[in-house]
Amino acid sequence: MWDNSFFIVPAILVVAAVLYVDHTGRRVRHVPHPKGLPGGGLPLLSAAFLAGGPGRVFDTALVRMHLAERAVVSRGGTVTLTHDRPYDAVDEAIMTAVGPTGSRDLGPLRADVMRSPAVQALGDELADRGLLRHPDRLKDARKARRLLWLAVGAVVLFTVLSFVLAGLDDGRGDRPAVWVPVVLLALGLVTLFASRPAKGRITPAGQRQLSLMNTGKPWTPGSGLYPRATGGEVLGALALGGLAVAGAELANEELQEAMIGAAAQQAVAQQAAARGAFGGSSSGSGSSCSASYASDSSGSSDSSSCGGAVSWCGGSSDTGTSSGCGSSSGGSSSSHSCGSSSSHSCGSSHSCGSSSSCGSSCGSSCGSSCGS
Repeated sequence: MWDNSFFIVPAILVVAAVLYVDHTGRRVRHVPHPKGLPGGGLPLLSAAFLAGGPGRVFDTALVRMHLAERAVVSRGGTVTLTHDRPYDAVDEAIMTAVGPTGSRDLGPLRADVMRSPAVQALGDELADRGLLRHPDRLKDARKARRLLWLAVGAVVLFTVLSFVLAGLDDGRGDRPAVWVPVVLLALGLVTLFASRPAKGRITPAGQRQLSLMNTGKPWTPGSGLYPRATGGEVLGALALGGLAVAGAELANEELQEAMIGAAAQQAVAQQAAARGAFGGSSSGSGSSCSASYASDSSGSSDSSSCGGAVSWCGGSSDTGTSSGCGSSSGGSSSSHSCGSSSSHSCGSSHSCGSSSSCGSSCGSSCGSSCGS
């Protein structure tokens, strides 16, 4: 005998999935520490993160060190420190990543600094005040919607089976009422329609904040500059628009070429890692992490999510390509897997674990599946 009890399992699946979708959606929208927009007063590196992600933060911080003669970047892509006292946490992260030798190749340095707690904290702070959407939460929301689609598919399958089995019972069984699967399907589809995830990592408040700084006039940050240092307008242009925008004002082709080259190198490494991951490779040269990137009106910016200590990763590339982790400034944005190649193991503060891995040109294996 087949009656409406046949739909207990799909009903449980749909209700559980709907509740999960609602929970994850609330987490995406939750702002732990809402504040009013600071207008033009956003600190330099926070503005860089908002506009271009961790890669933009590194580029801005390194150029800031260069202008203050605290670091030298050669055309070959070697960073040499000339100062040993950090100005802020990002400076300290750069100096720590360079190491005791005082010099290091730009590509691996860039990737390590992007994954550093100091840079990641900038993204967390912006998300806490409602200017960015946290990539981990966006990933969970998309996962919840996929589970709800599966639950809706289960309702359709059980509906077909129930009528087939009731027919095989020669009419002696109770046919299930049509309204039960109809209600379940309506509940699932309405929830899917109402819970469509927001596009872009920058929230409307974040977009308004960028518009307050992108007025068409040179923006000079009110904080985040070295005391008595020059080059505030150059750093402001770099933070908001990237190397491609600030290059002319920077007036240093050697520095610009080296930094753009490092971003391009990372993009190539990440694309190669993505191809290896999708091809089933489990070697240390690639990552199975797929990133979630979103294009915002402020230019292209990518964000993805990594498990463990690393949540934020990405940026758009000055080279005209979009990279998963590591480039910054104005290129097009697309979805790539963030590959990395470094000796760091997944799960540490310099490792990638989940929704993305910060790619580098040195060699790491991030073996979890990810997915902004």
